[in-house]
Amino acid sequence: MPLSVAASELADAIARVKPSVVGVGTFQPTRSPRANLMGTGFAVADGRHVITNDHVIPLTIDTANREHLAVFIPGSGDSGEMRRAERVASDPLRDLVLLRIEGAPLPALRLGNSDRLREGETVALTGFPIGAMLGLVPATHVGIVSAITPVAMPMHSTQQLDPRVIRRLRDPYAVFQLDATAYPGNSGSPLYRPATGEVVGVLNMVFVKEGRERALDRPSGISYAIPGNYIRDLLRQADLTP
Repeated sequence: MPLSVAASELADAIARVKPSVVGVGTFQPTRSPRANLMGTGFAVADGRHVITNDHVIPLTIDTANREHLAVFIPGSGDSGEMRRAERVASDPLRDLVLLRIEGAPLPALRLGNSDRLREGETVALTGFPIGAMLGLVPATHVGIVSAITPVAMPMHSTQQLDPRVIRRLRDPYAVFQLDATAYPGNSGSPLYRPATGEVVGVLNMVFVKEGRERALDRPSGISYAIPGNYIRDLLRQADLTP
């Protein structure tokens, strides 16, 4: 753990953040397994809305066979709760989406000012790095902001230039490069200050050296997060107070 973070501060922040962290995916009663956990999300605003990555949401939903978007809320032991969800606002350029969930509100995380986050600061992220393989149990990783860099990254070939990448090249924006271990299931995890629990980013990309199948045993320790101030734009789209 970085020396700048007291163990008690981090423990307190994790205790505040974990009740707001959910799994995000789809649910289909006729499928086995019925739940498909695809990433992580966290409650914001009124507690009935969840932020996650746009790429976590599948392009198509098999509604004819009763598949729907869902969030999965951890419970005690092996228990958990599934809630139906729907997309209410999105920002594909910055890989963010806002979902509305059914049921009682969850504890909403507080948004900090990501413009004030500096290189070298210690940050934490909490999510589901390996999905639900070991149960729906969120895990926390700690690291530092190693760089603040434009999102546009060099492509190995023009075949990788899909429409979303082209938009980013035309309108680049800064993201946080993190010296923190994360995995593909962490997509959508909140990035927060350990001292306060304030969200300053959303994890959206993990650098995988040798393919997703080797990400668990050979993590790169390099990941990227979208600045949290962009969340406010989505909340305004949905007529929610940032």
